Amino acid sequence: MPTLFDPYALKSATLRNRIAVSPMCQYMAKDGEVNDWHRVHYEGLARGGAGLVVVEATAVAPEGRITPADLGLWNDTQTEKLRPVVESIKRWGAVPGIQIGHAGRKASANRPWEGDNHIPEGDPRGWETISPSPLAFGGDLPRVPREMTVDDIVRVRSDFVAAARRARDLGFEWLVLHFAHGYLAQSFWSDHANQRADGYGGSPENRGRFLIETLAAVREVWPKDRPLTARFGVIEFDGRDEETLAQSIGLIRQFKAAGLDFVDVSVSFSTPNAEIPWGANFMAPVAERVRQQTGLPVSTSWYISDAEQANALVANGQVDLVMLGRPLLADPHWPYAAARKLGIDKPAWVLPAPYAHWLERYRSA
Repeated sequence: MPTLFDPYALKSATLRNRIAVSPMCQYMAKDGEVNDWHRVHYEGLARGGAGLVVVEATAVAPEGRITPADLGLWNDTQTEKLRPVVESIKRWGAVPGIQIGHAGRKASANRPWEGDNHIPEGDPRGWETISPSPLAFGGDLPRVPREMTVDDIVRVRSDFVAAARRARDLGFEWLVLHFAHGYLAQSFWSDHANQRADGYGGSPENRGRFLIETLAAVREVWPKDRPLTARFGVIEFDGRDEETLAQSIGLIRQFKAAGLDFVDVSVSFSTPNAEIPWGANFMAPVAERVRQQTGLPVSTSWYISDAEQANALVANGQVDLVMLGRPLLADPHWPYAAARKLGIDKPAWVLPAPYAHWLERYRSA
């Protein structure tokens, strides 16, 4: 029976524990480029003891950014500036991962603390958004996207491949395709966003086509010995949960056949009218079902913060990894605190010596 602090191996990647840093957008880039903020942020998370550090959602094209301050991986300058981040994650003993994606109709928005809404039409900071169908998300994101042509679909798929190739050459060891949260790939899958009448819309087979084709194309350039994974929104919480989840599990089986190695189970966020049952570990039962019915290893996130509960999710076989976000922002050394709470012998191993020596020496003070 594995525990939170047992190593986890998948293909060539071996994580020192089952704690993974969830991709968390920092919205601090300029022209898609890494800067001092990102270098310090990711080095601190790796130094804190997590087994896997996944770099935030990184756009495969300028139009694919959520905000003007998103990271990008569509040119050589962005690529080279990411190199020190990859190296520092490895230096501190974590496996470096990156999530690549396209924001679709949720693109061209202000940063969350500056409104979290669409940049107004005509504002030079904004740009045209695209999506499977000309349907706005709604709420604070009212911009109607341009319906993608088949040529657009081919181009974006090629953008994913190019970004994956750059990530490969940088030495990232874990790739995450962003197929969740109402962004472009999720929009193809969700009938809240996709009302096409061609081969990319209508039936589940057609709505999943863009995702399968993109995955297969990336698989061709991503090394066979490195994990290819996806974060996928499997459930809408729109009153059709059983139907949506069953269809999503069917699509994940196709992902597996196309070469996917692991799935991070998440929420769709395709409609502002979803009634999400927020609460501790609320996605864990969904992740467990995906794991059981697809045979793929899984992770999940969302309101996982207690060490004993996180350990139980792994020990009970509900997930293989626990993805943490806000708990690690609040305390990058959460793994050390969790090890102490769980009574792990010599928990200092999750910290660098200049911290561990003093914390362990005076742990009763």
